[in-house]
Amino acid sequence: MYPSTRIERFNEEVQLKYQLFNSIFMTLPFRAIDNTGVLLPLFSELCDEGFKNNKSPEQIFDEFSDKYLQDTTEEERIGLMFRFIQYVERQVVLFDAIEDAAFTSIHNLEGSGSLKYSRENAENLGVKDEVRSFLSDFQVRAVLTAHPTQFYPGSVLGIIADLTVAIKKNNLADIKVLLAQLGKTPFIKKEKPTPFDEAVSLVWYLENVFYKAAGDISSYVQDSIFKEEDLKQPILAFGFWPGGDRDGNPFVTTEITLKVADRLRTSILKCYYRDIRDLKRKLTFNGVEDKVTAIELKLYRSVFYSEGEIYLTQQELLASLTEIKNIVVEQHQSLYEDDIDGLINKVNLFGFHFATLDIRQNSKIHDAVFSDVIKYLEKEDKFVSGYADLDETAKIKVLGALKSNIKPDSFTNEETRSTLESIVTMKTIQHNNGESGSNRYIISNNESALNVLELLSLFRLLGWEDAPVDIVPLFETVEDLEDAHTIMKLLYENEIYAKHLKNRGNKQTIMLGFSDGTKDGGYLMANWSIYKAKENLTQMACNHDVKVVFFDGRGGPPARGGGKTHKFYASQGATIENHEIQVTIQGQTISSNFGTLDTCRFNLENLLSAGITNGVFNKDKKQFTTEQYEVLDNMARLSFEEYTAFKQHPKFLPYLSEMSTLNYYAKTNIGSRPSKRSKSKDLDFSDLRAIPFVGSWSQLKQNVPGFYGLGYALGVYEKNGEWDKVKSLYDQSLFFRTLMENSMMSLSKSFFPLTAYMKDDPEFGAFWDIIHNEFLETKRLLLKISGYEELMENYPDGKASIKLRELIVLPLLTIQQYALNRIRQMKNGDISADQLEVYEKIVTRSLFGNINASRNSA
Repeated sequence: MYPSTRIERFNEEVQLKYQLFNSIFMTLPFRAIDNTGVLLPLFSELCDEGFKNNKSPEQIFDEFSDKYLQDTTEEERIGLMFRFIQYVERQVVLFDAIEDAAFTSIHNLEGSGSLKYSRENAENLGVKDEVRSFLSDFQVRAVLTAHPTQFYPGSVLGIIADLTVAIKKNNLADIKVLLAQLGKTPFIKKEKPTPFDEAVSLVWYLENVFYKAAGDISSYVQDSIFKEEDLKQPILAFGFWPGGDRDGNPFVTTEITLKVADRLRTSILKCYYRDIRDLKRKLTFNGVEDKVTAIELKLYRSVFYSEGEIYLTQQELLASLTEIKNIVVEQHQSLYEDDIDGLINKVNLFGFHFATLDIRQNSKIHDAVFSDVIKYLEKEDKFVSGYADLDETAKIKVLGALKSNIKPDSFTNEETRSTLESIVTMKTIQHNNGESGSNRYIISNNESALNVLELLSLFRLLGWEDAPVDIVPLFETVEDLEDAHTIMKLLYENEIYAKHLKNRGNKQTIMLGFSDGTKDGGYLMANWSIYKAKENLTQMACNHDVKVVFFDGRGGPPARGGGKTHKFYASQGATIENHEIQVTIQGQTISSNFGTLDTCRFNLENLLSAGITNGVFNKDKKQFTTEQYEVLDNMARLSFEEYTAFKQHPKFLPYLSEMSTLNYYAKTNIGSRPSKRSKSKDLDFSDLRAIPFVGSWSQLKQNVPGFYGLGYALGVYEKNGEWDKVKSLYDQSLFFRTLMENSMMSLSKSFFPLTAYMKDDPEFGAFWDIIHNEFLETKRLLLKISGYEELMENYPDGKASIKLRELIVLPLLTIQQYALNRIRQMKNGDISADQLEVYEKIVTRSLFGNINASRNSA
């Protein structure tokens, strides 16, 4: 009998189980829900059939009402809509749990992309020593951010975890109880979460998933690749943004930052305490048991009987564990040595900080803060007088001579004081959690060398000379990416910054943003601009003997610059530095790719293997030929011009404002950060954050940022008789092919029949046609270039997952569009506005299920 294919395993382990458990869920006797479970499948079927027959959401819901809701009032129909939304949200959770439970059945955890595969491949090719050498200087850093692309309450996260276990065991009794619990557990918070709430939510993943998964990976690399030789540095590291990311978030205060850092430290000590308790049950030997007990008591006091005091240091903990290991090896036949080594690996990996709390602020805020500081200094130092009127060169010269001292409480402006306090806070966190507790300051929207040097000056002015902190410029827009290497040249050649870099081991981390890049330049241009920027930055760093590390702000879906992450990194060429892979993971990407021990280990190993593939196995692979480079460059330019013209269309912002859910994102309470950078009531594109921008297109099922302009660019080559050039590029370049495959994912998650009624709208019909035509053209040409008959043909299980998820949320999206249309009719005076507020609540509530259902987008 032949082994089953991935799609066959998906159908058996996911699709069939979902149908079974969903049928149980639909028949559970929830009080006050009446026959919702009976009506939802009927409505879902009408939605599916209705859109196939070109009906509008309004026609579909009216038909459903006429057929099944006769003699009901509008209030009763509205009540049913809310119950449908609640049901769909829980169906998404059920599907999440089933997919998580089936992960090991569908994916080969020891196949291509695993560390075991890389090790065996190295042995076969005779490059074991090269892999060991590469890994001794390589690291993957996953940085958890609380960007609101998903926000399950902790109670729901717990249910997903328990439900996954029950489904794995086929424990029907537990599944029924958990489904009943799910039906009664609130999903929605009436108030926005604080940054601390967001931190607590992500610390759950650190404690319950990353701690064990990363520890196991570290032990595997140590035992199977390095053997007796110690790792020079941990091969994995973790970053953390909630509580430290101040960019556009006025709710991140000094108090919150310190509170989050304390929580991280307490959480990792709690993990160590649990492990030492397990070791105590095993290490019951003379000369060992009392030493284990001593560690246990000190950790216990530090976690449960402490107001910040730590009763042992990281060095003391490691020394005690090493002493215990030596006694076990010498006197007790090495019993449980692997367990002791496992804990030592974890302490080396996570320290007393768990994850590095990055501080981030926007350069525009820094400009205002530094201006305030200069005004303060001008009162006592004539040397800085007139600073604001100087050119960049003169300003840099002044910065080099600044010798004054300042304190945060000397300033009355709240933004100035809090920004300066964030620097002082980093010093406090380093004292409490170790240097890795908080040693990176990221400057968003970095536009010049001055942005970096002024921040460095603030560290010195606050009395923190030679601060052990990396200043990380974040280049986001297409224009900034083009200038990035020139900016870094100025910094490398600046005497003060060169000294700072020397203190940091001549290592420079540079962050490159995807989300705002796709918003600014469109999908192809954003990705190509980053590729070229990395090449230029690599060369510039090499010229100045600097080790450059790239930190990628990849979102989950391709529309935010994400997609198949391991393929993206494996496709980076030899002209791009490959010392580390640093990447943000956020929202649905955390739960889908790192939410369980299996998925977390699989995806972390994929990132490590991508680095090995690029740095060892494919290090001599061919780079782009001159012609291929020119083709990609020209395609990016063409797509950028088309996308820019689209953004400048007079109906672009009105369409987003009036026809999408953009204005409802701020009401969802799924994230602590405001949805716009400014407080202006007017919609300004530059103030618009990437998440609500991309999310609004996603809610419309028109994933514009993931494809717009690409079809046009491909079409130009087809019309000019040069199709063979792009086809050759697709066949020979993994980088280009990965971009095309990721865009296919965006197209697969688009569903234009949902909004086809808009083509008859007198104001926006022509604009809807523009989007739809570009979608059709992109789809046609991507199928042509790939040779596929259907999108994502090479990922049948991923395609099936998307299809089933889209089917689950279709009733929710239909209700959303129905409500949006009713709201427009009310505002136009076509119907009574008595229920305006209620329909606005329907739109807001309908956002959640679709946001959470999009988790398989990375």
